[in-house]
Amino acid sequence: MITVIDYGMGNLRSVVKALELFTAEVKVSSSPEALKASKGVILPGDGAFAMAMRNLRELGLIEPLKEHIANGGYFLGICLGFQLLFSQSEEFGLTTGLDIIKGRVVRFKSDHLKIPHMGWNDVKIKGESKFLENIPDMSYFYFIHSFYPEVEDKSWILGEAEYGVKFPCIVGKGNVIATQFHPEKSHKTGLRIIENFVKNVID
Repeated sequence: MITVIDYGMGNLRSVVKALELFTAEVKVSSSPEALKASKGVILPGDGAFAMAMRNLRELGLIEPLKEHIANGGYFLGICLGFQLLFSQSEEFGLTTGLDIIKGRVVRFKSDHLKIPHMGWNDVKIKGESKFLENIPDMSYFYFIHSFYPEVEDKSWILGEAEYGVKFPCIVGKGNVIATQFHPEKSHKTGLRIIENFVKNVID
């Protein structure tokens, strides 16, 4: 079973619809028990980092999420769910994240680029992952975000994009993959990442 975590941060329907192209074993839940019983977990989300962490804490999801990842469970983070993996974010003052990956989420700083970074951007593949199988280098994906991570442990970085500055936009190790862009909104190439995730979970 793949559980999409509902923690009050954005519309989950597009993620669920993308998953349902490849499996019927999908449910949406905010229950720690459902998370613990799932082989695969997806953490999507849009909005503010601090509110997201507060919601996860109030729902009792932080420790189950950390345990799921530490125990080798399959995990896909999307957009805000990507950023929450890091140690902290500077959005609205410093907020502690899940601290799965050492690093800080910072805001784009530019006098000439529009923020948020919104639209299609090519991605340089920097590492290997079973979830990136058949993803061509420099493929385009759909982004909408104002913050990006500064990663301490570069071995986590699987892909980079550039918007005034080069920034990590795909991270992962083992059974963990997370993207700053929205794979469910990135046409065939983005859906291939979701398909790869589903195939690995249900095999």
